[in-house]
Amino acid sequence: MAAKPRILHSSKDMIWSLIPLLIVCAIVAIASGNCSVGLSGQAADDRTPAFDVTNALQADARDLPFPIRRPPTPEGWKPNSGSTQAVGGTRVSNVGWISDVGAYVQLSQTDAKEEDLVVHLGGGEALGSGTRQVGGREWVTYSTPDEKKFWITDLGDVRIAVLSRGPDDDMTEIANAVLAQQPLPGRA
Repeated sequence: MAAKPRILHSSKDMIWSLIPLLIVCAIVAIASGNCSVGLSGQAADDRTPAFDVTNALQADARDLPFPIRRPPTPEGWKPNSGSTQAVGGTRVSNVGWISDVGAYVQLSQTDAKEEDLVVHLGGGEALGSGTRQVGGREWVTYSTPDEKKFWITDLGDVRIAVLSRGPDDDMTEIANAVLAQQPLPGRA
């Protein structure tokens, strides 16, 4: 059979040529293990390496002039981030996890004033929404228009904040865990 003249080729011919190529690409990607569907929405679906919260908080304890506490990672949670940022003329130590329900939860520790920490965490849009008792301490609760919420407690030499858009149970779990720990050895 003679080949079709070029003038008779259409976009339908192009699509039928690309379909086998896309199928081969999908088979190669799946076979290599470099892609996943992640249908469960759990922290375990994430294939990126976990952030080393232990070493990050130990380094912050040695470097920062206030006490740093290291809560254990809750069962089913994945540590995913950490940073040290400037706030109110001092610095804040931040670490974060993806909880077992897929929500991001951040723990912040600083010797900055509560007002400065509120601006830092809430972007200037946070409003106080009351208080709550967690771990035998009073936490001042804040929320922002974009549904971010955070709680702050003052331990005298350090302010501790827990931030999330997820369920309060996740925030309570980290708040209890951090208060149950003694400060790490360091400068403080």
